[in-house]
Amino acid sequence: MAADEKLFGLLTVCRRAGRMEMGFDSVKEAVMQHKAYLILEACDISPKTEKEIAFAAEKFESKADIVRIDADKAAVGEKLGKPAAVMAVCDKGFAGKAKEILSAEGNSAENTINQ
Repeated sequence: MAADEKLFGLLTVCRRAGRMEMGFDSVKEAVMQHKAYLILEACDISPKTEKEIAFAAEKFESKADIVRIDADKAAVGEKLGKPAAVMAVCDKGFAGKAKEILSAEGNSAENTINQ
């Protein structure tokens, strides 16, 4: 099974479990409430959105890693049912497993804040 399939399989389960936020406003809220453990950005995220998420993470002293994935918004929508440029994993276990999959794939945290 490809790493991409593993990641989206995990994210599908995470979303169904209610432990994932999708979209800028929801992710920013999760960061503000210290619920986000991992922030995933689509490869075609706008520079403004990317900058605002990083600013929010720094401002609210989030411990979430911010990682850019190889999928674009359309692929995210196809796999998870809702197109989004940014997603937050709000469960420590799901976030840890996603980080393992991403590191095996060659992605690493682009921006680790307060870790």
